[in-house]
Amino acid sequence: MTLCGRKEGIVLLRTLLVWIIGLPVTLALFLAVLLSLIADRRGGYIHGIGTLWLRIILWLSGVKVTVRGLENVQKDGPAVLLSNHQGAFDIPALQGYIPKRFKWVAKKSLFKIPVVGWSMGLAGYISIERESAGSAYKSIEAAAREIKAGTSVLIFPEGTRSESGELLPFKRGAFILAAKSGAPVVPIAIRGTKDIMKKGSLLIRPSNVVITIGAPIRSVALSESELKERAREAIEALLRQQIEMEKSFGQ
Repeated sequence: MTLCGRKEGIVLLRTLLVWIIGLPVTLALFLAVLLSLIADRRGGYIHGIGTLWLRIILWLSGVKVTVRGLENVQKDGPAVLLSNHQGAFDIPALQGYIPKRFKWVAKKSLFKIPVVGWSMGLAGYISIERESAGSAYKSIEAAAREIKAGTSVLIFPEGTRSESGELLPFKRGAFILAAKSGAPVVPIAIRGTKDIMKKGSLLIRPSNVVITIGAPIRSVALSESELKERAREAIEALLRQQIEMEKSFGQ
């Protein structure tokens, strides 16, 4: 068998593992989500169940995750976690390996996905209706109140995945949220997820994913535009650092 043929065989095997084993695991853990609501109607256990599910999916997919900068994740106190967005597997990698409980801020349409979206809603994750500026602003106001009460959130400030891997323009919502809540912004860079599951394809390609967490940026006394600029500079610097490390290791 040629090298190309072996790679195609591995991709097919991983894809079958994810869909044949992953689907019943998903349904079983969704049942666990529903049962957990008996003990805590606020959905306090759902994030942990979701993290377990995502780690299983990563393992079945042959995705190995390396995390650098864990010392920058403060265990106490809320934070606004900001990450670049390269692929569908950003979410499993980030939730599976960032050791901090947080809520996702995501577009409203994701909450309509069977099982996964329903679980997001039950966990109290925050939906944003981008088509309506008024509704989006109300969601940001509600999220800011949750952060002030002690909840951390994770947002993709680009709003959508980057096809090229280069950072897209940042949307305002994440920075309005950070400025209103006064919580520190934690910049995060992720690489290696772009080609795991391409848009329009069900095939799963094993990959090595690297998450680098930068030093928190204090949002107090910074304007929305200053905060956006600093966060972008920080994520760009982390991405450059990842690329340089890849080159030095010959990846």
